[in-house]
Amino acid sequence: MRNNRAANWADRFWVLLLTVLTIAFLIPILLVLMNSFKGQFYISDAPFAFPSEETFVGWKNYWNGIQKVGFFSAFGYSLFITVGSVAAIVLLTAMTAWYLVRSGSKLSNGLYYLFVFSMIVPFQMVMFTMSKIANLLGLDHPAGLIVLYLGFGSGLSVFLYSGFIRSIPLSIEEAAVMDGCKPLQTFFQVVFPILKPTAITVAILNAMWIWNDYLLPYLVIGSRYRTIPIAVQYLQGGYGSRDMGALMATLVLAIIPIVIFYLICQKYIIKGVMAGAVKG
Repeated sequence: MRNNRAANWADRFWVLLLTVLTIAFLIPILLVLMNSFKGQFYISDAPFAFPSEETFVGWKNYWNGIQKVGFFSAFGYSLFITVGSVAAIVLLTAMTAWYLVRSGSKLSNGLYYLFVFSMIVPFQMVMFTMSKIANLLGLDHPAGLIVLYLGFGSGLSVFLYSGFIRSIPLSIEEAAVMDGCKPLQTFFQVVFPILKPTAITVAILNAMWIWNDYLLPYLVIGSRYRTIPIAVQYLQGGYGSRDMGALMATLVLAIIPIVIFYLICQKYIIKGVMAGAVKG
């Protein structure tokens, strides 16, 4: 009986803790959404107040934000970089992990640990050298940025894929080879469909990171090709002045696409992470 009571209290504690954390994470988002419909001066005076008849400005902040930052151009660059980078990471790291796991040689094991080691190297250690090399190699444009994101995103992705691939029975691939499948056919027709949960997890994790990333695009492509985070930064004027209404509205517009993508695919995250990390 005491064990049941202790378990009930423990369950209630965790429910309460998770509820508090959920509210804590949602409050900043709700504040941004709420203030995006208020006049600029009222945001600073009463940031926690709901829009009233006096403070409500409708969609004015959204139109101002779209015009000031060139939102649609920035959205296009962000979409191109994110989709291209995620597609490259999902496909190429899956092929890499499959080869490293099935090869089983000392060289493959060494390469695998190099990928894992890259996960713990802080970006700040390599950012200036990386930006200089990117400039020398002519990668300082949106398409070149995809190559850089592929390099930075490969460590975690190879780690997740490798763990899942180790759980796939080798007999499945051997049966495909006996049926006449070549290596690429085996991968695309047999292995890659099985990797769907991990592939979606890799896509979500990298999409959220790349879409919201400010530092790498700023260092490599600067203001020539403004992504959404860089465009939002330009709402900050000289001497600390900023259009808070347009800033809040643009942040809401920047959040919406990645939230929709996450909600569509989030059910695969736990399955993919558990398969890639625990079984590995």
